Amino acid sequence: MAARRDPARLARRLGLTGALLMAVGSLGAGALPVPNPLNGLRLIGLPARNATLAIALTYAGMGMLVLAWLWIGRMLSARGAIPPAPDRVSLGRTGILWAIPLAMAPPMFSKDVYSYLAQSAIMARGLDPYVLGPAQALGVDDPLTRTIPTIWRDTPAPYGPLFIAVGRGITALTGNDVVFGVLAHRALALVGVGLIVWALPKLARRCGMEPGLALWLGAANPLVLFHLVSGIHNEALMIGLLLAGLHLALGDGARGVDPRPSGGARGVDRRSSGGARGVDPRPSDGARRVDRRSGPGDAPVPWARWVAGAALITLGGSVKLPALLALGFVGMDLARQWGGRFRDVARAAGLLGAVAVGVYLVIGFGTGLGFGWIHTQGTANEIRSWMSLSTDLGQLSGQVGILAGLGDHTDTTLAITRGIGGIAIAAVVAWLLWLCLKGRVEPVTGVGVGLGAVVLLGPVVHPWYLLWAAIPLAATRGMPRYRRFALAASAVIALMVPPTGADFNFRAYQLPFAILAGAVMLLVALVVLRELVRRESGAESGPDAEIRAPS
Repeated sequence: MAARRDPARLARRLGLTGALLMAVGSLGAGALPVPNPLNGLRLIGLPARNATLAIALTYAGMGMLVLAWLWIGRMLSARGAIPPAPDRVSLGRTGILWAIPLAMAPPMFSKDVYSYLAQSAIMARGLDPYVLGPAQALGVDDPLTRTIPTIWRDTPAPYGPLFIAVGRGITALTGNDVVFGVLAHRALALVGVGLIVWALPKLARRCGMEPGLALWLGAANPLVLFHLVSGIHNEALMIGLLLAGLHLALGDGARGVDPRPSGGARGVDRRSSGGARGVDPRPSDGARRVDRRSGPGDAPVPWARWVAGAALITLGGSVKLPALLALGFVGMDLARQWGGRFRDVARAAGLLGAVAVGVYLVIGFGTGLGFGWIHTQGTANEIRSWMSLSTDLGQLSGQVGILAGLGDHTDTTLAITRGIGGIAIAAVVAWLLWLCLKGRVEPVTGVGVGLGAVVLLGPVVHPWYLLWAAIPLAATRGMPRYRRFALAASAVIALMVPPTGADFNFRAYQLPFAILAGAVMLLVALVVLRELVRRESGAESGPDAEIRAPS
């Protein structure tokens, strides 16, 4: 009976075990500072003395957590978020339990947090982080500079003035203490995750999506746990501010959405309890459920609310610039309410533009940073990201030219393909804005798909960039049609980045041996789990089907 009351119990324990293994492994396999403050400690320093074992533990934990997330996702997808699937309270408790060990452990998967600390320290010393890199401003022997990957030591800050100013406050509190600085930045990232958890279910209700399922796909996603909670990326604050701003600016009601029930939460029964009432199990496309007949007669959002929402979105853009894309869809939604004419679009653009400019002026002059961030937005383009379609095409074209005896023109082909990618992004976003104005695409869906185009067609793609699109889309009713793909893609991509971060300074054989050992640990854990499920469920409840759920 206990298993039926809480069907996610075993999956939750599997994920928690994985998170704990990751936390222990991070003491030797994480993105640790240089020098490692754990060196010399008797107990807590043991994982750092055996890097292979630490990485193996981390990879085994990563596999357990990802499989547990897929297992619960399969329950929600197959059973339609009705009993005996876990409810929203159980899902929330599960996500928090998995996040706690990662929030208490050293950072993993990226060393960007050390760049955050260095750029804030540059500002604290009265220098301009948009002109000088950490090596120039702090020196190559500074503890903050030594931990930054070599490629980023001479590059200025690509982040917005709000983030640098908040980091300046962290530096004032922590000084040059790297450990306390990392903990303070993690607290800031957790604030962003908290905003995501607060806003995502509200946007899901507006879009007709089951809030618990939206939280599971978005906030409890392994990419969020690995790269926002553990990796401490400032995407957490950017996306949190963006979603909170969208909620305020768009309002609570599903204006422009066809009141007829649809399949946003496929399989959710009208008879089920909680927030899933009124959602029909019939699957359909989120874009086609928008009622084209609605528009000028909709009840408008109070002006103070959409101004506050636009300000929050701009603050998100003051962390990372792509968040500003959401202002376009907020503007189209307002223009559609006002009549959908050209002058309505111009009016909405003018008002929202004034809010954005006002916010940037206050931040720029208030912090003393000015607008130097405008000139550093191409900093990340120095790397050639293999996940970027436009970069891959440019490098492939360059290699073809070399093989054909035409010389190495890779830089030229990269400029061409990346330029074509930029044009394609503009075309996709413009089309989405038009559909939003006509009431054929929900604004939240437009933001998610638009940011997805920015990421996938842009010159640089990191796994955590995919969260720009994945988290907003988790709240939309168009998401369940691609649920299986979203689950599989998140699971695969979550396992692609080594926990050590940007640099791997161990012997070449250690990483593959560690991954192999981690896979063996994972298989042993799954064998034990299968036996536990068999004992608790009994033959009549289909234990084999339960075990197949994570696959």
